[in-house]
Amino acid sequence: MKYKHIFFDLDHTIWDFDRNAEETLYELYHSYQLKNLGLLSPDVFIETYTENNHRLWADYHLGKISKEELRQTRFSKTFLDLGMHPDVIPQGFEDDYVRICPTKTNLFPEAHETLSYLQEKYVLHIISNGFKESTELKIELTDLAKYFQNIIISEVVGYNKPDSTIFRHALDEAQAVLEHSLMIGDSLEADVRGALAFGMDAIYFNPERKEKPADIPHQIHHLNELKELL
Repeated sequence: MKYKHIFFDLDHTIWDFDRNAEETLYELYHSYQLKNLGLLSPDVFIETYTENNHRLWADYHLGKISKEELRQTRFSKTFLDLGMHPDVIPQGFEDDYVRICPTKTNLFPEAHETLSYLQEKYVLHIISNGFKESTELKIELTDLAKYFQNIIISEVVGYNKPDSTIFRHALDEAQAVLEHSLMIGDSLEADVRGALAFGMDAIYFNPERKEKPADIPHQIHHLNELKELL
């Protein structure tokens, strides 16, 4: 058995970020009465936010922006992009989103079953670029902690994936060696290319079946495929 330690990303890999965010945003759209502020379609609002949020998270992964810049920008830019006057942008929207979204518990299909299976054969860990408080809450409320020996959070370590420092830190915490370790995640840059550049094998989690770049050796579309591969 080649691998002894498997490192998972959390958001967009185990915890269904987009589905949980969508539920939260529908609730906030109605509670803030955004229709009365000129945003007539909740779907357009959510789509615009999702595009902005993904772009800002990509910049955060690469250290181009801070946590504070990400949180200050994603909704303000969305409201402005949709034509809302700055004077009527609702205050407290970001705070409510950050409070509510981590309490959502949608995981990708068969997450628990797959992790339970893998736990019998490997030592499992998480490496997340998420923020400490929200990451810990997500893991607690979805009963995921029982599967993982270590939960490495970039905000605590001080380095984000794809920086090699966080991968080295994770190996040290796990008392693992590189050749017996595997990274699984959805982000090509942060998870897959970050791990590969560090010298760790990686699998690209690609549930949307996007075209796989030629430099990415392995992918899965569903978590349960890991039962066959590992």
